[in-house]
Amino acid sequence: MAIIGIIGGSGLDNPDILLNARDESINTPYGVPSSPLKCGTIGGVEVVLLGRHGREHTIPPTQVNYRANIAALKEAGCTHIVATTAVGSLREEIKRGDLVIIDQFIDFTKQRKMSYHESFQPHSPVHTPMADPYDAALRKILIDECRALGYRFHDRGCVITIEGPRFSTRAESSMFRAWGADIINMSIATETMLANEAGIPYAAVAMSTDYDSWRNDEEPVTWEAISKVFAENAAKVTTLLSRIILQHFPHPASPPAPCF
Repeated sequence: MAIIGIIGGSGLDNPDILLNARDESINTPYGVPSSPLKCGTIGGVEVVLLGRHGREHTIPPTQVNYRANIAALKEAGCTHIVATTAVGSLREEIKRGDLVIIDQFIDFTKQRKMSYHESFQPHSPVHTPMADPYDAALRKILIDECRALGYRFHDRGCVITIEGPRFSTRAESSMFRAWGADIINMSIATETMLANEAGIPYAAVAMSTDYDSWRNDEEPVTWEAISKVFAENAAKVTTLLSRIILQHFPHPASPPAPCF
């Protein structure tokens, strides 16, 4: 039976989409996750919701315990993870409010623990393949449902992840565009790597909220501007999440078992 983990980014961790929601606290070998797990159901399918930055958005991107977050979802039995994230657009054609089904990342972080492997067994190194880091089946589901809902979306996009919490300089933003990145954020690459190491199929849907700092014809990105786009468009993402679960995952005949 499928158990779907949803990692909610800024403004996209709404527990109201769950029926019979309940909190489950968990500690992992890597510490405590960003928030208690919110367990419930959507259409009879067990769903586990985790707020990436904490429920009151108190954890800056670099300080998120990504290892504990993914480990907690794995311990809860999650068979798939779908992540949501806010991003800045590095392309004119990716407009505010557009959704992007990410297919590649560039990791530009410098300070994070990005692997579960702090040492190897003798003569047994572990190097996780990462050529195509986002699960093809989950990506197809997201693309199909974006199309069915009539959303304005992009079926692929390369995200570059930076440390934060500061935004890019104009020079950095232009450099990232030259590197081939399409969107930018402060979390997804780290999370993606760890989900792959943990062996959990993972996909991410991004909402474009701004144009980072590369455009000279408008003010650079601010948190206030991001929040405004969230308020106007977050319902699209929660509708998409509910629909992919209802349409593409089996509904158990009997009530689902608890997370733990």
